[in-house]
Amino acid sequence: MAIQPNHFYASALKHADQNKQLIFTTGKTKSLQINAKASNARQLIQSGAIQPFTPKEAAAAMKEGLMLLDIRPVWETEKARVKGSLHVPLFVEDKDYSAITLLKKWVHFGYIGLWTGQKFTMFNPNFVRQVEAAVPDKKSKLLVACGEGLRSMMAASKLYEGGYRNLGWLAGGFNRAIEGDFPEIEGKEKLQYATIGGVSYYFLRLLLLLQAVGKSD
Repeated sequence: MAIQPNHFYASALKHADQNKQLIFTTGKTKSLQINAKASNARQLIQSGAIQPFTPKEAAAAMKEGLMLLDIRPVWETEKARVKGSLHVPLFVEDKDYSAITLLKKWVHFGYIGLWTGQKFTMFNPNFVRQVEAAVPDKKSKLLVACGEGLRSMMAASKLYEGGYRNLGWLAGGFNRAIEGDFPEIEGKEKLQYATIGGVSYYFLRLLLLLQAVGKSD
């Protein structure tokens, strides 16, 4: 069921490149870590060690025993999630309240948080251990997924380093899913809109309303 890296895959990587600095850059060290993980993940995908899947192919593969690992933060999964998926977040909210972190949080809110609704996060230091606790058999088939594809690339790379070898990657993330790709969705939002929050969420609702009015006319 896996797809070969092609135009769709290249487009997903380009989309991830355009968003990685906007979403995650909160300091030089974190940026270097993310760039390194993303680069390693690309190499693993291009070599075939990690297989890319479209949302429709992912849903079909789940029926054949592939486990969907949702690595989004909890506030995204609360909006919408695929029924039956396993949730282990790669990023968790940074709850450090030191002066320098509070300053970073303020800058993050002004440049990113207000618009996207994303909280100031840090790498989950227990990510691999939590996956191992939930899926101890490292021969298990895991499909790693997030909203746009970048975070899941990094998560897949970390899991590969941790000994997991039957890994898939949801190319482009849940944002590329359309109605009916995943038949059973839990939560109040559409799966493809779960990463959208803050002010941008209200612009999205307005756009959808205008589209609905246009169709009715």
